[in-house]
Amino acid sequence: MAKQQDTKKLFEDLSGTGKSIGVLTSGGDAQGMNAAVRAVVRMGIYVGAKVYFIHEGYQGMVDGGDNIEEASWESVSSMLQVGGTVIGSARCKEFRSHEGRLKAAHQLVLRGITNLCVIGGDGSLTGANLFREEWSGLLEELVRQGLIDEEAAQNNSELHIVGMVGSIDNDFCGTDMTIGTDSALHRIIEVVDAIMTTAQSHQRTFVLEVMGRHCGYLALVSALACGADWVLIPEMPPEDGWEEHMCQKLSENRADKKRLNIIIVAEGAIDCHNKPITTNHIKELVVSCLGFDTRVTILGHVQRGGTPSAFDRILASRMGVEAVLALLEASDSTPACVVSLCGNQAVRLPLMECVQMVSAYVSLIFCRSFENNLNTYKLLSYHKADSKLPNSSFNVAVLNVGAPAAGMNAAVRSAVRVGIKEGHKMFAVNDGFEGFYKGQIKEITWGDVAGWTGQGGSILGTKRTLPAKHLDKIAEQIRIHNINALLVIGGFEAILGVIELSAAREKYNDFCVPMVMVPATVSNNILGSDISIGRDTALNAITYTCDRIKQSASGTKRRVFIIETMGGYCGYLASVGGLAAGADTVYIYEEPFNIRDLQSNVEHLTEKMKTGIQRGLVLRNENSNENFTTDFIYQLYSEEGKGVFDCRKNVLGHMQQGGAPSPFDRNFGTKIAAKAIQWISRKLKESYKDGKVFANTEDTACLLGMRRRTMAFQPVVQLKDETDFAHRIPKEQWWLKLRPLMKILAKYKTSYDVSDSGQLEPVTRVRPKKAD
Repeated sequence: MAKQQDTKKLFEDLSGTGKSIGVLTSGGDAQGMNAAVRAVVRMGIYVGAKVYFIHEGYQGMVDGGDNIEEASWESVSSMLQVGGTVIGSARCKEFRSHEGRLKAAHQLVLRGITNLCVIGGDGSLTGANLFREEWSGLLEELVRQGLIDEEAAQNNSELHIVGMVGSIDNDFCGTDMTIGTDSALHRIIEVVDAIMTTAQSHQRTFVLEVMGRHCGYLALVSALACGADWVLIPEMPPEDGWEEHMCQKLSENRADKKRLNIIIVAEGAIDCHNKPITTNHIKELVVSCLGFDTRVTILGHVQRGGTPSAFDRILASRMGVEAVLALLEASDSTPACVVSLCGNQAVRLPLMECVQMVSAYVSLIFCRSFENNLNTYKLLSYHKADSKLPNSSFNVAVLNVGAPAAGMNAAVRSAVRVGIKEGHKMFAVNDGFEGFYKGQIKEITWGDVAGWTGQGGSILGTKRTLPAKHLDKIAEQIRIHNINALLVIGGFEAILGVIELSAAREKYNDFCVPMVMVPATVSNNILGSDISIGRDTALNAITYTCDRIKQSASGTKRRVFIIETMGGYCGYLASVGGLAAGADTVYIYEEPFNIRDLQSNVEHLTEKMKTGIQRGLVLRNENSNENFTTDFIYQLYSEEGKGVFDCRKNVLGHMQQGGAPSPFDRNFGTKIAAKAIQWISRKLKESYKDGKVFANTEDTACLLGMRRRTMAFQPVVQLKDETDFAHRIPKEQWWLKLRPLMKILAKYKTSYDVSDSGQLEPVTRVRPKKAD
């Protein structure tokens, strides 16, 4: 234990005293940039540094004057939920010249700014790196010209640069997601969902153009998220004859009684001869070849607008804090770095390595996130005329278990279609294990799951019933339908069910089949996986509701809101929702609190009311404490805050489970279910002997989940020791590390373990795989 304490690195050991940090946004704006600016400012001030806004990007740095302004804690209040960038962004030709960079250096030296946090795309980050490389030479030139003295040059001899990628196109290698991408996908999917209702009414084809001059990420992921019939992106120019293939696919879908077609086109889409593919060309093609009523919609700058999603706020806040830590730890030998997201972890990567990989746009195909999406889209694409499907002779059953979660239907659709492509016969089980033992099982086809991606809840139906009391009947149904494998999509009851079935293998050979569980629950309390299907949609519901609630206090002032969230004993929704909504305090079961803590929180809010920020937001997880209920906390705050602030309470309830799934949940559900079916196919082949499937080893009953950076299949038996079954939560939960971050941004003194930070990593490149 002592040894572990020695290696633990706390951010309190890092001091910003005497340092000045400049933060700027450059290039195209992206939702979430303001959250990043807020995090940099508050973290910088928290550690004792001076932080400066550099308005209008590099142009403001060159011009100086009022464009470079010292930031205060209150100056970034109410910024979290605002789209775009409130400190302005401009493309600056002057900074591209040596004279422009000389002026910029002069302006920074005048204010003692030697640490820069640049939020922008690859062009902005490349400019920042060049600026750093020239820094010593620029200072020498300023001394020669008499604009600064030798002492100023000595005091400002090192310039440290940290970048954060703000770009809706997600066109930067080294990070899974850039700030703004998720929000842009929200705008696209909102439009697509609305268009689909009118398209169905009139049996129309819609051609949608989305942004992406050089990168087709938005087009590709939105096509996955809405189940588009066809997608065209610049990275994968279609071969000659693509027009005929596309029209054939559209015609097949109409023949299968699908009332609409959706074609998504990236603005930079080209064919194999580098000729642009326009929306009007596609419309003319569909009308002339098929005679379908066709409309074109160009989304344009709608994609850049609107409030940032919960994902972008959390990502930007984490990156902003990480950027300040990187600046505090930087030395003259440290290369300029970019902070980014890999899997579920914040990482630092050498800036120029990332930029060099992006410089050839085609290399984006070999970035991990892009390739995963592309492979999944190909997996779900099927043209009857192209090839005959294999026949594996295996039957695979899919069921939902536990409470409904947005994204479950996307996962079922993906599983059914990938299973059919693998040659399996797919069976749908209605109402979970309860429907299983009652025989509510039927074959499900490719066309049966059309349009499921954007549907909330669970179309198959889901119940919390566990299988242990009905093992005889479930075994009988497995025999009747000759089920060879099981895919269970659900929450805590789902993993309990798989554990019970695998334990029953000793008594029932019928359960000796491959079985895999995919986590789907808004509570995000599944052992073995950092994230689950449905939690992103719930987070957005919480975040947007909190935005509206906070806005309601803009007129009354001096008001504190107590909000209760779902989650059972798991505080994920409350904690991460609090980070996304800018909460002052969050009460959860995992972090015990007492009456003194409550009093301290009231005093904190009382002090806050003396500033220009005269409102408060407190979140409470529903089972955080059996005595300190939401009503108790509301009454305590009302009494103790009397004369200083008044209180309101709100229980969000089941609205967190409802609604259309977010783009993230649709995409995650689609990809994880596809991966689960591919695993089932492999296990079926391995366990098929003497004309039957027999799988009774630990590794044939697994949970598929994301652990830090990778998707992993983990035997459910091995996960039992990691679980607090009484409270239905994992014994260790990754998101608890975000709790101090939330407290810091709310101005609480706290300890923050930064042991995972500080190491620069090389940029990994996914090798292109041999074409099928």
